[in-house]
Amino acid sequence: MIAPMTRVAIVGGGPGGYEAALVAAQLGAEVTLVDSDGIGGSAVLTDCVPSKALLAVAEKATEVRASAALGITGAATAVGVDLAAVNTRITALAAAQSADTAARCVREGVRLVPGRGRLDGPDAVVAELAEGGTERIPADAVLLATGARPRVLDSARPDGERILSWEQVYGLAEVPERLVVVGSGVTGAEFACAYQALGAEVVLVSSREHVLPGEDPDAAKVLEDVFERRGMAVLRRSRARAAERTADGVLVTLADGRQVEGSHCLMAVGSVPNTEGLGLAGAGVRTTAGGHIEVDRVSRTSARGVYAAGDCTGVLLLASVAAMQGRIAMWHALGAAVAPLDLRTVSSNVFTDPEIATVGWTQADVDAGRVSAEVVTLPLATNARAKMQGITDGFVKVICRRGTRIVIGGVVVAPRASELIFGLALAVEQRMTVDEVAATFTVYPSLSGSVAEAARRLRATD
Repeated sequence: MIAPMTRVAIVGGGPGGYEAALVAAQLGAEVTLVDSDGIGGSAVLTDCVPSKALLAVAEKATEVRASAALGITGAATAVGVDLAAVNTRITALAAAQSADTAARCVREGVRLVPGRGRLDGPDAVVAELAEGGTERIPADAVLLATGARPRVLDSARPDGERILSWEQVYGLAEVPERLVVVGSGVTGAEFACAYQALGAEVVLVSSREHVLPGEDPDAAKVLEDVFERRGMAVLRRSRARAAERTADGVLVTLADGRQVEGSHCLMAVGSVPNTEGLGLAGAGVRTTAGGHIEVDRVSRTSARGVYAAGDCTGVLLLASVAAMQGRIAMWHALGAAVAPLDLRTVSSNVFTDPEIATVGWTQADVDAGRVSAEVVTLPLATNARAKMQGITDGFVKVICRRGTRIVIGGVVVAPRASELIFGLALAVEQRMTVDEVAATFTVYPSLSGSVAEAARRLRATD
C-alpha cells in the first residue's frame, strides 16, 4: 500500500481521469478530482455512450428491415423511429452512467470537486469552483485528463439546429430528411450509418478516395459498398469549404465549387485538445504544435510529477486508451508495478453496420514492409452461422509473423465485431502462435469459428 499522505490531484473526469482516481485511491493515496462537465466526460455524456446508444437503435431498425430475407413478413413496413423518444432515452442513459461512475468514485474515497482546474506550478492545482471562489490543491502527483472537443470551421459553425457538431445531435426531435455528413472518419461514418438506418437520406462528404482512411482498406471497402447499396451518396475526394443556413435547410459548398443541399449538416472534421488555460507553460509542460500534451509511454509529461492521459495527449483517441493511460500514470507515480503503454496491443472498433474491429499490426504495415508477415482473409459469406443469420458482408483477417507464426494483428468486419475481436486481441497480447489459436475449440456454428479457420489456413502454409 502507498502511504496515505501521498496526494494526487486530477483535472478532468473522463475515462483517463476517473480510472486514474480509482487506481490511486485503491493504492491508498489521498485523491482529489476536479471536473467541470460531469464524471465520465465527453466519452459518457456526449460521445461514446450516447453515440453507441444511437447506433444500437439504428442496428435494431436495420435488423427488422432485413428480416424479410429470413421469411419474416410485415416487419419491414412497420419500422418507424420516434427520434425525440430515442434521444430522451439516450441522454438519460448517459446521465445515469455519469452518476453511477461518480458514486463509485465517492465510495472508493475520491474527493470530487466541481469546477475548472489548472496547474499552479508542477505541484499544485487551482480549482475555480462551480459554486464560486477558488481552491488550491497541493499534490505530490498531478494528472491532466481534460479531453478534446469537436473541431469547428469558421465557415461552418454549428448552431445546434441545422448545422450540428456530434455533441448537438441529441437535441433533434425528428430524423433529418436529408443529412449531409462532412467527414468520413470514424465519427462521420458512424453517424452517417446511424441516420441512414433511422430513415434519413444521407450524403457523406469524404475528402479522401475512400471512407475511413485510417482503417484497414479491405474493411473500408466493404463498408463503403454497404453504404452505397443502401442508398447513401458518398462524395469522394470532396472537401467541404463552407456550410450555411438557408430558409429551410443548409447549403454545403465544396472546394471545387459544387454545392450540396440538405435539411441538416453534421460536421465531423476532427477534434482539438482542451489544453488552453491549464497553466502548462508555467509548470514546464511541453505541448505539440497542435496543442496536445507530450507524454511518454508511462504518461509522464516534461514536468516532474505531472502526468497526462486521454485525448488531450493525442496518443490514440479511444476511451480504452485514455483509461489505460490514467491507470499507468498512477501505477507509475505511486510506485506500483507497471508496464509501458503498448499501442500494438490496442483493439479498436468502428460501430457501423457492419462493425469494423482491429488489433495489432495492420495490412498497411505488411504492404509497406514494416513487418514480415503472412495474411489470410476469410469472407463471412462462407461461414455457416453467417448464412443462417443472413449475413453476406464482412470477413475475418489474421496476420502472423513469418517464421515464428505468432499472431500480430487481425481485422473482423461483422455484426458485433467488437465482441469477436477479443479472441484475436488476446492472441496478440499473449503472443500466441497460429498453431495455438487453431488448436482452440470454437462453437459450431459460430462466427468466431472463422477466426480459428483463418489460423488453420496460416498454419497450413508453414
